[in-house]
Amino acid sequence: MSFSWETRPAPTLTLRHRTRTRTFALRLPYPELLGLIALAGTLNLWALSRNGWANEYYAAAVRSMSSSWHNFLFGSLDASGVMTVDKPPLALWIQSLSVRVFGYHSLSILVPQALIGVATVVLVYDLVRRRFGRLGGFVAGLALALTPITVAISRHNNPDALLILCCVAALWCTVRALEVESSRAQTRWLVLAGVAVGLGFETKMAVALMVVPGILAAWLWIAPAAKGRLHALRQLLAGGVAMVLVGGAWPLLVELTPAADRPWISGTSDNRILSLISEYNGVGRIDGQTGGPGGAGGGSVFGGTAGPLRLLNSALGGQAGWLLGFALVSGIGILVASRLRRADPRSGWLIAVGGALLVTGVVFSDAKGIFHPYYVSLLAPFIAMLTGAGAAQLLKGGLNARIVGPLAVVAGVATELAVLSRYPGELMWLAPILIAVGVLAALALAAFAQRRVRLAALGAVLAALLVAPGAWAVDTLGHATSGTFPAGGPESAATGGPGGSFGRGPGGRGFAGGRPGAGGVGGVQLFGSGGTSQSGTAAQGGAVEITGGQAGAPPTGGAGFAAGGRGAGGAGFGGGAGGGGEASLTEALTYIHAHGGGTLAVESQSSAATAIIDKDANVAGIGGFSGRESTVSISWLADEVAAGKIRWVLGGEESGGGLPGDTRKGSTVAIAAAEKVCRKVTLPSATSMVSGTSGTSALFGTRTGATTSSTATLYDCQGRAAALRTQESGR
Repeated sequence: MSFSWETRPAPTLTLRHRTRTRTFALRLPYPELLGLIALAGTLNLWALSRNGWANEYYAAAVRSMSSSWHNFLFGSLDASGVMTVDKPPLALWIQSLSVRVFGYHSLSILVPQALIGVATVVLVYDLVRRRFGRLGGFVAGLALALTPITVAISRHNNPDALLILCCVAALWCTVRALEVESSRAQTRWLVLAGVAVGLGFETKMAVALMVVPGILAAWLWIAPAAKGRLHALRQLLAGGVAMVLVGGAWPLLVELTPAADRPWISGTSDNRILSLISEYNGVGRIDGQTGGPGGAGGGSVFGGTAGPLRLLNSALGGQAGWLLGFALVSGIGILVASRLRRADPRSGWLIAVGGALLVTGVVFSDAKGIFHPYYVSLLAPFIAMLTGAGAAQLLKGGLNARIVGPLAVVAGVATELAVLSRYPGELMWLAPILIAVGVLAALALAAFAQRRVRLAALGAVLAALLVAPGAWAVDTLGHATSGTFPAGGPESAATGGPGGSFGRGPGGRGFAGGRPGAGGVGGVQLFGSGGTSQSGTAAQGGAVEITGGQAGAPPTGGAGFAAGGRGAGGAGFGGGAGGGGEASLTEALTYIHAHGGGTLAVESQSSAATAIIDKDANVAGIGGFSGRESTVSISWLADEVAAGKIRWVLGGEESGGGLPGDTRKGSTVAIAAAEKVCRKVTLPSATSMVSGTSGTSALFGTRTGATTSSTATLYDCQGRAAALRTQESGR
């Protein structure tokens, strides 16, 4: 029986026929690749509009960036260019350019993300195919396309989709460098790998460097067999220079631009881009920082307690951990089979890809800082690649495969059962099937050398292992993947479920609150059907009253862009818009519009985001994402007032607090100074009812059913810059 599509080379052809065949192959991809593209495209695009603006924090930034090239360049969240987002802007640049072409609505933002996810599946397929044949590439691409968090992050506007593509592209370029013999071609591919890592750095900073140790180790181990270690180092240096030039271009621009001519760098206390790189988006994420689990006293919020089994816990396991056991044992099998011989083409591939998985897995398992469950989306392609490579390797047979094969099956089944046990009530019927299929497949792989038998056994066990992640991937399409923390799987897992990720407890939609379905063009639906809000009433845009659901709960479906409703949870966990919440912000904007306009400064960028999306309002959050990340000074606020960038400040006693142990001041000191010297305009009090336990109330102890009330006060700071500076000197 022929299996030429899997591993065997094509028949010998004449030069003329070979050239014609290669040209035809470039025009017509392999059928299994077309199938993967169709699958990934469907999962990423189906009913995409029900996700609305997804993360309103980034959606608001895209609106501001698409209206001004200055804001575009620096990644400003607000229209006046007062403060950047807390990430580099590459992913937002793509979304902003799409908005400039197609207009400001949610599909302009989300469709590029979905296509980036499809491109990653294609690269993963080709990266495995080059070393292990088309069968290995197909299994790898299928595993990635069916990973729940991969689907969720590809349907969301967080920058992780582009980060993953850049990291996979860096590995792909490295594998291409290992394939060619020409020194110049090798260097060129390594330079491109460095460019890809640099672009990843411009997307999400230091996390893009996770693939670098594996690339370095692979090249230093394999390349010296040709021209020596010194030559290999020179080639790596060329790639490193490209990485630094590309990755450092935007930070250098920001660093060299006078502070008065650019926005404040969100997430910093000194307005320095180097602080954002090294602290907030750097080692602080690993060693612990204020506002993260470690910084808050070692709690298990966000991604669960750090430790060797973290990747299989209830917050992370269902997102990307299903195939981890099979992938790890497969990697060990390839290691034993190749013995890392320099002449074996599998060696460099394994060091690069396996190194990326090990480095990322160890860092994520031990991270004590802010670690959100969707971060494991970066692990998904590495797990998928080793799964595909292992499947192709086990199909070959031989003594090594007959030993490693059963071990990989046992590890795969055991890991999947461990993950399933974290979610009581989910896929309960699958466990006995997994055990039965796993036992039979392990026996077949150990006892039989015939290719047909091994293919049947391997196909059966892989199909069984992919049932759970595949079901979760499809379940992701049935609810809004929106808010700050995207999650794959059924809605019970996405909203917290049994032991689910923090910020998505019953009714929680992440700290940013917001509406799951608010979009720019009402009633437009991309594939699939709409649905109803949590209360059972079809949402028709704007705010809706949630009567039967939980505060901030996502809708069960989504009717185009207008679907969903604004939960009572509010925007941001830093106390909302100066403490008075959304109503106070609306009243303040109404007053400002009637009294000369100007930029309104509020505590958090999260609370400003909603007004920017809804009304294209000139609102700037000056305390960072939640109101605590950016410690702005009084003198800086005075400079912004003097320059006309900020006229109004919304103050008031806030109704919530930060994470336990969070002592950051954020914008508190600057706003307090404005309250002392600026002209006061009293707005009506704002009262809201918390009808359930939202993600924020669950964290900060707000009593279920409690009424929260505070009076927000608007301050007019026009002409008060000098008075503000006296407050700085008097401290």
